[in-house]
This record gives sequence, structure tokens and C-alpha cells, in this order.
Amino acid sequence: MPETESRTMHELKVVPPYFDRLADGTKPYEVRKDDRGFQRGDALHLREWQPATDTGGSRYTGRSLYATVGHVFRQGFGVDLGEYVVLGLVAVEVRSLGLAPGASS
Repeated sequence: MPETESRTMHELKVVPPYFDRLADGTKPYEVRKDDRGFQRGDALHLREWQPATDTGGSRYTGRSLYATVGHVFRQGFGVDLGEYVVLGLVAVEVRSLGLAPGASS
């Protein structure tokens, strides 16, 4: 039976090193705990999140990505990810606070 595509929007935090790799296309996937029942076709709003440091508190940076889940990898090839999934991302769009969709920062 074919997998049904849903259109659930998930808002997720991503720390800067991983956000940068998602934004430049060198990391076309996201590994997450499957506590949301991710499905192919789901929309992701990935917001860059700066964790607290000695000099400041945690905060959103204003940069965000929008992506669609093209594949959900739960197990296979002898690998069982347990409560985690690998989300294959397609149609990644980078946005920054104050910029119109499609504008570059």
C-alpha cells in the first residue's frame, strides 16, 4: 500500500553548525527523535537556535529553513534506529528574519 502524504507542519530548533549545513545543502537530512510521528510530505520549519552561553541566554537567531520530508528512514540495511528517524529533506528554502521568501541574506 502506498504511503499517504500528509501536510503536517513541524517547527523544530536547529543549532548553528547543523543549520549552516542544512542551509548550504551539504546536509540534506535531519535526525530526530520520532516523538511526532513524522511522515513523508510533512513540512518542517527549522529555526536556528543559539543555546545559552556564559555571555548570554538561549535565543532564536532569526534564520529559518522550510523543507518538505521526502523520505522517513526508520530501519533497514540491518539498522534499527529505535526511537529516532532520519528525515530526507527536499525543497529546502532558506529565510532570514525581515527578508521576503526567496530573498538571500
